[in-house]
Amino acid sequence: MASVSYQISNLLEKVSSYMMSNDKDFRFMATNDLMTELQKDSIKLDDDSERKVVKMLLRLLEDKNGEVQNLAVKCLGPLVNKVKEYQVETIVDALCTNMVSEKEQLRDISSIGLKTVISELPLASSQLAGNVCKRITGRLSAAIAKQEDVSVQLEALDILADLLSRFGTLIVSFHATILDNLLPQLASPRQAVRKRTIVALGLLVMSCHPSLYTKLMLVMQEELDKNSSISTTRTYIQCVAAICRQAGHRFGEYVEQMVPLIAKYSREDDDELREFCMQAFEAFVQRCPKEISPHIPLIVNLCLEYITYDPNYNYEEEPLDDDNAMETEDEDGGDEDGDEEYSDDDDMSWKVRRAAAKCLEAVISTKRELLPELYGTVSPALISRFKEREENVKSDIFHAYMALLRQTRRIQSVAVEPDSMDAEDGPVIMLQNQVPTIVKAVHKQMREKSIKTRQDCLTLLREMVIVLPGCLASHIPALVPGILYSLGDKNSSSNMKIDTLSFISSLVSSHEPTVFHPHIPALLPPVIAAVRDGFYKITAEALLVLQQLVQVIRPVDRPCNFDFKPFTTDLYECTLHRLRAADIDQEVKERAISCMGQIICNLGDYLQDELPKCLPIFLERLRNEITRLTTVKALTKVAGSPLHINLEPVLLGAMQILGSFLRKNQRALKLATLTLLDVLVRSYHKVMDQSQLTTVIVELPALLSETDLHIAQLTLTLLTSVAQTLPMAVGNIGGEILPEILVLVKSPLLQGAALVSMLDFFQALVQANLPGLSFAELVKLLRQPVVVEHSAASLHKQALHSLAKCVAAIALIVPGEALNVPSQLAASKLGSTNQERIFNMYTIGEIGRHKDLSGIAQVSEVLLASFSSAAEEVKSVAAYSLGSVASGNLNHYLGTIMSEMKAKPKKEYLLLHSLKEMISYQASTAAGRQALQPHVPAIWQYLYEYRECAEEGTRNVVAECLGKLTLIDPDTLMPHLRDSLNSESAHMRTIAVTAIKFTISDQPQAIDPLLRQHIGQFLAALKDRDPNVRRVALVAFNSAAHNKPSLVRDLLDEILPQLYEETKVKRELIREVEMGPFKHTVDDGLDIRKAAFECMYTLLDSCMDRLDVFAFLDHVQNGLRDHYDIKMLTYLMVSRLSQLFPSAVLQRLVLLVEPLKKTCTTKVKANSVKQEFEKQDELKRSAMRAVSALLAIPSADKNPAMAEFVTIIKSTPELQIIFESIQKDSSLAAGGQDSPTMMDLS
Repeated sequence: MASVSYQISNLLEKVSSYMMSNDKDFRFMATNDLMTELQKDSIKLDDDSERKVVKMLLRLLEDKNGEVQNLAVKCLGPLVNKVKEYQVETIVDALCTNMVSEKEQLRDISSIGLKTVISELPLASSQLAGNVCKRITGRLSAAIAKQEDVSVQLEALDILADLLSRFGTLIVSFHATILDNLLPQLASPRQAVRKRTIVALGLLVMSCHPSLYTKLMLVMQEELDKNSSISTTRTYIQCVAAICRQAGHRFGEYVEQMVPLIAKYSREDDDELREFCMQAFEAFVQRCPKEISPHIPLIVNLCLEYITYDPNYNYEEEPLDDDNAMETEDEDGGDEDGDEEYSDDDDMSWKVRRAAAKCLEAVISTKRELLPELYGTVSPALISRFKEREENVKSDIFHAYMALLRQTRRIQSVAVEPDSMDAEDGPVIMLQNQVPTIVKAVHKQMREKSIKTRQDCLTLLREMVIVLPGCLASHIPALVPGILYSLGDKNSSSNMKIDTLSFISSLVSSHEPTVFHPHIPALLPPVIAAVRDGFYKITAEALLVLQQLVQVIRPVDRPCNFDFKPFTTDLYECTLHRLRAADIDQEVKERAISCMGQIICNLGDYLQDELPKCLPIFLERLRNEITRLTTVKALTKVAGSPLHINLEPVLLGAMQILGSFLRKNQRALKLATLTLLDVLVRSYHKVMDQSQLTTVIVELPALLSETDLHIAQLTLTLLTSVAQTLPMAVGNIGGEILPEILVLVKSPLLQGAALVSMLDFFQALVQANLPGLSFAELVKLLRQPVVVEHSAASLHKQALHSLAKCVAAIALIVPGEALNVPSQLAASKLGSTNQERIFNMYTIGEIGRHKDLSGIAQVSEVLLASFSSAAEEVKSVAAYSLGSVASGNLNHYLGTIMSEMKAKPKKEYLLLHSLKEMISYQASTAAGRQALQPHVPAIWQYLYEYRECAEEGTRNVVAECLGKLTLIDPDTLMPHLRDSLNSESAHMRTIAVTAIKFTISDQPQAIDPLLRQHIGQFLAALKDRDPNVRRVALVAFNSAAHNKPSLVRDLLDEILPQLYEETKVKRELIREVEMGPFKHTVDDGLDIRKAAFECMYTLLDSCMDRLDVFAFLDHVQNGLRDHYDIKMLTYLMVSRLSQLFPSAVLQRLVLLVEPLKKTCTTKVKANSVKQEFEKQDELKRSAMRAVSALLAIPSADKNPAMAEFVTIIKSTPELQIIFESIQKDSSLAAGGQDSPTMMDLS
């Protein structure tokens, strides 16, 4: 510390002495040394040094030399954070005084200094920032009000804007003064003053008090009513637009008054005024989407009128489809004279057209629900204006049309079922009908000299093929000349070529190969030339296109008559040149490897002589750490080619390298390597020997782990392939691999595709007939963990099921064992422990699904006997197994189950579960549904007898069975369910609505048309008088909205009011229960409200385009004050809404912040139980996540209520710790999304 002070002291003396020098270089170097020292984090100044440094810098700011002054200003930034508050105030006072100095140079440098100080003031220290800002604000307001020197006014307005932008909430006490000083400036004769005043006012309204906002808006309204002059009217309209853009969440209530005024002035004969009116409407549409809705037709009509407003140019109707129209002008610029004839420096009409185009884009982007109307009116108008003469305007028109296409794409992504989109008046069909007109308008523009225009054309067409894949199939001949024109060297820049190649890529991937065959001779040469281009980005894009064109000229997955042979050599040679090069960009290397892999895969039989030269290069690339992953993927294509490419020359070397990859800590590489090895084993096992596989197999045990089931699954698939094709290679499997597999099979996480791979492996193993791995020995190994006594408590139920499935899988393929195993298990009375019984019942059940066990009488006896077990798990597995066995012989076992239900009513719940299991399994396959069809009427009738059962659990099982049966015969059974809705019994109505939930799946089904027809009648149960019926109706609605949104999208207008009604707290459902000396409040409506809020959350993902977001927010606000469970749900909704509808959320921010603040500041009573503290902590964390999401909305932190809440958070240590933790997690999550390294190493 002492040494630092000494250095500073010496430095100050040096600077002080140099300041007296007449040599500006001395002064410059001394100031530079001072700046270097101040920028060091380690520097600490004592009071005396602070005073000296500040005094010296202020003197340096007045230096005669501009460079010295500039350096002195740069010193202010680090100095502000190193000196005490009163020194900062000294600096600010001096700068403010100098800013109104008569010396222009001193004024300018002081203004820059003030801006530097404001930008460097720490946001965390609100006290310092607040005091400094207040000192500056008073001086600035006075400078603005004086109006003596325009340059001082302009600087003061700039600085005030910076101040309001960063610290608007800290100078609230000055807001009224600032407003009073700014308003007169709107009438200033200087346009620059008016513009900067508008900027400052826009920033002021973000954080000012509502009363000031009201005052400002009244002034705007009065001035616009007066219309003193066209010039001031323009200014006030610009100001209104700026206010709306900056604080649209407050502007909504003034839309009704402002729109007629702006619409009136848009008719004035003044181009600048029209432009500002269109810009104001654009701001209204973007920031006040709900309030502007009634005025959208008016705005659209004005836009359509002004987008064609071009009084100084006569657009002659040219035949767009004329072949001559495709001929562009000569290279000498033949049409330049024509353009000059119409050029007019005073013509402002292009600004009006551009503003109209931008306003239309805003309407399209915010009014998704108006797509059909927009396609009817706006789309043809925009297409007709693609001929616009002004390049910038044309670009905005293209962007407006792209917005229309993107909205259509979003609607498609929301609608799971495309019926509503494909209706005759649906957006997709309307767009489909307009495609010829679009292509006719665009294909001429693709030959324009303007690169920007051509890029816009390609982007628009790319968006179109994303929305409508294949829509350009019949228009390829019209587009190819434009594509070739943009690929030519003399017509294009590098970016133009890249965009053109990217468009070809999109075009090829979205259309059938045959449509390109006539154009391959024209397209291939420029693409090959682009592969040879010197710019790496063009080469990389061209290689990607070339890879796709290879699949076009000779697709290997379908017959093709195209003669590809003339192009084979050129394709190969240009790619080989890039493949060989070692000193090229990484992306080019990878694309060259992928492209060559595709060429060999599709054309390898015509390149036999070249393979010995090419394949060794792949081996080299495999050894390179940077290219190995891409090479593995390319070799997978080659090895899997139906052309059976000869890989013998590199097979041995490749296997050794691939074996080493399985040890690497790169997940993506392991996955790709396992896939390639499996393809190699299946395709090339005839030329492999056991020794080649040894290096691979030795690495496999480490991959058989539950920590990564995807890798484990691919490893099992590889072992299965080896066991089937080269069984001797797994002869020693019992040493290391099988023990790992037996550990994996006991994992409770093993399910799905990994479990299927496990079953396939055991079947392949038993069929391989390897010594020591016979059927009996494998069964013994699989049973061992179950029967060993000390493991009795360690095996999970899922592990027992997995082991049983493995035993069943091998029993079913070994002749005679499928009946022998169940017979032995039944004879042994299922074993002595519960674990054995569960395992043996699962085994019988899994075998019984595929084999008729009715000949073994003991099977049903031991299963039914297990219904009397004292252990609940044994009983539930017995029910499951009986249902599974019933699938093997419906005629025999259905009668058994039904007769047991009649004879033993106490066991009816378990028997119903058996019935449910049997129905579920049969309904999952077409053959099963056909087999069950004859039994459906009897089962249905039998189940109906349980409709009045007092047990809710039993009724739920009955409902599920009825729903699954309805899937089998929907035409007959759906009407029965529908009729049940009219039953007097609430239980029956509940069963009918619950049953319909089980008919809804996320996959297309035969019942879907009937469901779409009748779902409304089932959801009408939302109006039922019984709360439980309403609850199950909400659950059914949630299922439909999640799995098949198209079923309910058109019903939302009727359903949403009922849904919102169920989110309200109903006093009649709240009761008090006396528990000894205490009274406990019970809310019978809580479950219904939870179900309603869950539906709302689902709708945000599946039907957000059909929601009135403001009505939605009303009920979210209420949920923020509800019960713990509902609060947790609404916090999630607030986070989601912040991303989906930021503008709307900003408008309701004050109402959302209040309940969040209440939750975060609530204290739990000191004598509360531990669970209460935990619940409150979890609530606070969830609320903080919502706050973090709200703060991510631009301008949210400027809202006074939010700013106050953030201050509370930062001043409360407990809340600050939570908040910082959440912010950190959010940034890590955002950073990790796009990080391939993290994905590889995970």
